[in-house]
Amino acid sequence: MEKKKLESYLRQLQELDSELTENSDPDELMNEINKVINCLSKDIQVEISSATLKFVNKSSNNPDPEFACEGDSGFDIRANLEEDVIINEGQVKIIPTGLYFEVDKGLEVQIRTGNEMVANNNLWVLNSPGTIDSSYRGEIMIILANFNDSSRTIRNGDRIAQAVVCPVYGEGKLNMIKVKKLSETTRNDSGFESSGID
Repeated sequence: MEKKKLESYLRQLQELDSELTENSDPDELMNEINKVINCLSKDIQVEISSATLKFVNKSSNNPDPEFACEGDSGFDIRANLEEDVIINEGQVKIIPTGLYFEVDKGLEVQIRTGNEMVANNNLWVLNSPGTIDSSYRGEIMIILANFNDSSRTIRNGDRIAQAVVCPVYGEGKLNMIKVKKLSETTRNDSGFESSGID
């Protein structure tokens, strides 16, 4: 929520608080306070339930990113290539997409391996999920790794990854507090690198 809007709500509540005197009608004031709080809650819910992702598509002829089906979490990212790219066995290649995102603060775009790449080609987004945060404005580049025993070819327009927009507690959203000791739990530090399988 914008700082000015939040300050406006706080001012309204402070004004109503200052009117809480013995001569005031407490029921009427509580109704007014509840109205302000309800408006604040609605604004917060709208911010939580919807988000905007601005993008520029500089690819040669790939469609704009979109959700393929109702209820999808992610949308496809396609290769933007002037010529085919061959990824040999055990090789890693960085594939351009022609896409640029402007991510709102408090969100990130996660780049993940798409089902099609794994099922049909055994190609993986190496740093899956890769993170695109709110300060990055460069082209989205996909790091593909070939775990096959033979080469694979990437062509212009191939769906090479999926993007999922997620809320995050990053800079400006997370309070980091340095302490001398952490709270105790029944587990503490046991089980590090354990698979949990007996």
